[in-house]
Amino acid sequence: MKKMLFSMLLVVALVLGSTTTAIAAPDKMIGVNVVLNTDITDAILTELGKHGKVRDLIPAIDAVTMQVRESNLAAIRALPFVATANPDAARNGAPVDLVSANDFSDGMNTWDLDAVNVTDFGSTNRQVAYDGAGVYVAVLDTGLVDTWRMYFPQERIASKYAIAFGGGGGEMGFVSSQPNKWEHDQNSHGTHVTSTILGFQYGTTKVNGVAPMATVIPVKVLNQNGSGWSSVVARGITYVAELKEGPLADHPVVINMSLGGSALDVVEKAAIDHAISVGVIIVASAGNEGMSGMGYPGAYEPVISVAASGWVGEWTAGGWWRTLDVADPTDPDHFYITDFSSRELAGQDLDVAAPGSWIVGPYKINSGNRASYYYLGGTSMASPHVAGIVALMAQKNPGLSAFEVETILETSAIPLPAGSRNVVSPYGLVTISWGDDATGAGLATADAALAATP
Repeated sequence: MKKMLFSMLLVVALVLGSTTTAIAAPDKMIGVNVVLNTDITDAILTELGKHGKVRDLIPAIDAVTMQVRESNLAAIRALPFVATANPDAARNGAPVDLVSANDFSDGMNTWDLDAVNVTDFGSTNRQVAYDGAGVYVAVLDTGLVDTWRMYFPQERIASKYAIAFGGGGGEMGFVSSQPNKWEHDQNSHGTHVTSTILGFQYGTTKVNGVAPMATVIPVKVLNQNGSGWSSVVARGITYVAELKEGPLADHPVVINMSLGGSALDVVEKAAIDHAISVGVIIVASAGNEGMSGMGYPGAYEPVISVAASGWVGEWTAGGWWRTLDVADPTDPDHFYITDFSSRELAGQDLDVAAPGSWIVGPYKINSGNRASYYYLGGTSMASPHVAGIVALMAQKNPGLSAFEVETILETSAIPLPAGSRNVVSPYGLVTISWGDDATGAGLATADAALAATP
């Protein structure tokens, strides 16, 4: 369900003398995602049509999306050819905070790249022998802002594969493709996420990225306010799987999803399973819900999920993100897990942690041609660090499966046991504590993951 649009149903009792009359809740229209246990046929579509409107077909995973009355969901679930069905689930990619960043003088790399041991602090030298060349990273997000060419080399953005999907939910009920909308984003979330993978440019200054020679495929699945529906995300995933089976068959393909919601959607799950089966590796944010638990699809076991870590050196000096050196090799005593980063609950799977506190990147808060940069906090910012590391691993060994990548990341991570740190934030000194449910296997680093990659 979409939290912002749907509310709990209320039954109001009116007592008139001795008579009580119940006013039934409205039988509203909702979007429903359906996974079949067989191939889609005309006969099945006709039968489904008796319960609502079939709005979209996803043959690769034997799934359909529908617009139906809420009361018809039970009947749809009972049909013999239906494996499972659920209301379209909300997805959101918004960061938890942002602060303007204005000083980029002499900045070649940032603390977060130093923390994952990609760069040698204070220079343009990289500490790893790989840069992501030949690997495609599909960023399923809000797309890119109009001025993306101010930040990224055109060669690093796969425009011919870029696409936007929209719709979903009870209001629309169907998913549409909008080929050019991907580069007209008004939200900036996807642009900031992309900057962590590729790096970015500020005037004549070039800031490094985790995998600067990877090729990013922008796939817009979230709308202009950074929210969307799982049916749309599923279409984005299956689209990338089609690319992997077709024109990108000879290239490693990684998906980054800095988004999530409270429940695993059936069509989204089927799309993930299908994409992994054809060789796609999927990375997603753990969520920003703290003790309330992880978001989906990140919490789904085959997905590589990422918690948000921070550095105790934050805000201890002006321009700290580019002037203070993170201990090398990474020292876990210098790191913490943010209070917003989602903890792992029973039945959920948290894999590793990566920098997600005060990450600098391009972010426009309104339309226009002026470049602007912000610190953003969220597991949305942590996920692309790991997606970039995965791109480096896939460059070294293009034959790695998603399971192998996840295993290597977990076994090579630096353990970060439960603990507490005093951290200087932009709002003053704060004490941040976390438990064993917050870290997964620990801090992911590029050098260790690559050393463990055969």
